[in-house]
Amino acid sequence: MNTAFRKQFNKEFSTEKYNQLIDSITADFDYKPTFRIGETPFFIPNELKEQLLEGCNQVIDFIQQDGFKELTNKALELNRKVPNEDNHTTFLAIDFGICEEDGKIIPKLIEVQGFPSLFNFQNHLSQKFVDFYPFLKELTPFLNGLDNESYLKLIDEVICNNHLKENVILLEIEPEKQNTKIDFYYCKRDIGIPVVCVTELIQKGKKLFYTNDKGVEIEVKRIYNRVIFDELDLRTDLQLNFDFSADLEVEWAGHPNWFFRISKFILPYLKGKYFIETTLLSDLKEIPTDLENYVLKPLFSFSGSGVIFHVKKEDIEAVTEKDLYILQKKVNYLPIIQSPDGKVKAEVRLLAVWKKDAPSPTLVTNLVRLSRGEMIGVKFNKDKDWVGGTVGMFERE
Repeated sequence: MNTAFRKQFNKEFSTEKYNQLIDSITADFDYKPTFRIGETPFFIPNELKEQLLEGCNQVIDFIQQDGFKELTNKALELNRKVPNEDNHTTFLAIDFGICEEDGKIIPKLIEVQGFPSLFNFQNHLSQKFVDFYPFLKELTPFLNGLDNESYLKLIDEVICNNHLKENVILLEIEPEKQNTKIDFYYCKRDIGIPVVCVTELIQKGKKLFYTNDKGVEIEVKRIYNRVIFDELDLRTDLQLNFDFSADLEVEWAGHPNWFFRISKFILPYLKGKYFIETTLLSDLKEIPTDLENYVLKPLFSFSGSGVIFHVKKEDIEAVTEKDLYILQKKVNYLPIIQSPDGKVKAEVRLLAVWKKDAPSPTLVTNLVRLSRGEMIGVKFNKDKDWVGGTVGMFERE
């Protein structure tokens, strides 16, 4: 993986230049992201790109199969169901760990989500890297022949669906306190839709309203949904003036039901070289004796909460709601990115959007997370450099 781009980047890299890049992001909104941004992009070679696309297409084929809704109805029964679900998800995030198997590099599916990710921030992050490392213009973070202009146009269409911008909102729980706030800022600037807290919505009959900056009540016709019910259910201090479960006259850019349908819930059904052996605890016939090779995960948690990496027999026996947990075989993440002082692991999230009447989703861009720790994630990478969120760069088609 130590390509010409890697050699050139490492030659030009300096901590001073990295700090300038972070300052440039901070200056856009006088706000410094609260998550760590990695020092480098991941330069993804064509062979790995083709593997990632093949794995994604197999996931998409599974989601598009007849009977998918029937298969995943139980995911809604285990959580909650919101009315007026559309025919398919609007967003798709497919996460692959870059692993080693039989001495070869191979991506392995870690997670799949029918939920939006940092569509706006990732676009600007890739541009920032190009600003500070101009030779990266030769590469692209986009897929399917998109460029910056066509990408933003597509994201706008998917989120707004031809509604007036004032009638479309980005909805979140206390957005000013979210770790992903920088993405909301870029979304508001790029697309022109307001960012609204769940406590600010008002329900009148079947309609929803918010109050704009001028104090005028505006009807909400479409919601770009960034609310995670896991978090909402924990926030008993919040006073909502509407009911998610009500029959509302509103469209969803990312209907909440798809967060549950397309989740770890489907991992046990996926079979093939890019997929990891995964078993629902309720289907587990006996507890493996080699638990050091497994991870225990809740089906519907977010940001890695509730994951037990060093599983013991007692952990499995202690789970009462066995329909809500999976036991997943560990994979061997391969340190693949050359930093100034050793190699770094990577996880690639490919992002797709699915327009209302399109026959299938379109893969558009990506998000990469770098790690030196035992797992991908902040708590496993404290006080380390060359870790955190970044972007993958592909050779142009």
